[in-house]
Amino acid sequence: MTKWRHASQPYLYIFPSALLMLVFSVYPIIWVFRFMFYDYLGYGVPKFTGLYNFERLMRDTQFWDALVNTLVFSAGKLLVTIPVALIVAVILNTRLKGRNVLRIIYFMPTVISIAVMSVVFYIIFNSYNGILNQYLLKFGLISQNIEWLSSKHAMLTVVLVAAWGAIGNNMLLFLAGLQGIPHDVYESAEIDGAGSVQKFVYITIPMLGPVLQVIMMLAIISALKGYEGIMVLTGGGPAGTTEVMYLYLFKLLFPISAGGPAAQEIGYGSAVGFAISVIVGMITAIYFLLSKKLNQAHR
Repeated sequence: MTKWRHASQPYLYIFPSALLMLVFSVYPIIWVFRFMFYDYLGYGVPKFTGLYNFERLMRDTQFWDALVNTLVFSAGKLLVTIPVALIVAVILNTRLKGRNVLRIIYFMPTVISIAVMSVVFYIIFNSYNGILNQYLLKFGLISQNIEWLSSKHAMLTVVLVAAWGAIGNNMLLFLAGLQGIPHDVYESAEIDGAGSVQKFVYITIPMLGPVLQVIMMLAIISALKGYEGIMVLTGGGPAGTTEVMYLYLFKLLFPISAGGPAAQEIGYGSAVGFAISVIVGMITAIYFLLSKKLNQAHR
């Protein structure tokens, strides 16, 4: 009896989390696999339609436009977030006075709700009475209001806002990697006459390789899944130019709050959700393969 009790203890510890995962992850996934073959609007009896939802998906230009927007948004966010986070981490890894306070300040956006953060930036970037336009007009830098959220500038704006919220977390990961690099390596390089740039290029970057791969993977997944800030700032506009895949899916499943179609399209939304999961999985797999080949090439 005592032996059985000791053997079962580990399973008792993981049972609550396993149960929650089963209820909130596995069970909904099973229903997604079921409903993507049905026409179901959230009420009435689901009607089996076979592969019709996937045929509709192939013809859905709004979905493919959202895919392109997702790739543009993700690429822009990565191009801003990763270099800036690395530079900030390198600076804060020095003996800079007040560096601990600066680390907290840079990390703060990570713990702020995305919705709250987006509302603040909406007030800043508002086309007519936004704080940014008011100051630009006051100092004579512009002659009329710039429509940051409802013109060709919209994608750039949402990318910068998303990057601002992600820099702190990536900075912290880079900082952890930097603190794992032995100081003896830098001291030896200084004796050989290496400058700051040479130490960064030939020591810091190569030794951050494993950390950089993990950060890139997490950043790619986060960028592909990001939609909350866009929903608050632009709602996917203007004319769908900032509508990403997850925002499009949200509008299908929750049309009342997102201004989407009149009824919940749970059947078609399930098919779209499955397609998005496959796309994100493929992009992640491609990144893993490229990382593996790069590692083999450097050995």
